[in-house]
Amino acid sequence: MFTIKEITANDTFSVRHPVLRNEKPIESCHFEDDTLPTTHHYGIFDNKELLGVVSLYKKQHSLFQDEIQVQLRGMAVLQEFQRKGLGERLVSHCEQQLKNETNVLLWFNARETAVSFYEKMGYKTIGTAFEIKDVGIHFIMYKYV
Repeated sequence: MFTIKEITANDTFSVRHPVLRNEKPIESCHFEDDTLPTTHHYGIFDNKELLGVVSLYKKQHSLFQDEIQVQLRGMAVLQEFQRKGLGERLVSHCEQQLKNETNVLLWFNARETAVSFYEKMGYKTIGTAFEIKDVGIHFIMYKYV
């Protein structure tokens, strides 16, 4: 039985590092705004084992004019647990956390390889592809939740 609960920024590193920052120093797992009081981190667990993480940041993107914008970042599931619906459960949980606010725009930088995953969940791309140095090609994706 999988459970999702709020965790600390440092808790995310055990998943962020092997999935998103492999072969980079562990310090690269710390993202700007990780420790702001408006930032929330969630983990999906099997008993006490952390299998996946995601973070939400109150952050504006210049492509959007919406007053309430939230960035989803650091979405990662350990490789051996990928393609089992855990990522979808994490994203859905984030959407549920934002349902209490009105007209929230949830946006993120999606790796090229993850675009179809997010499209299946109703997210759309905007703008053109761009490269994040040492990470790869990304697209900005968004959805109103």
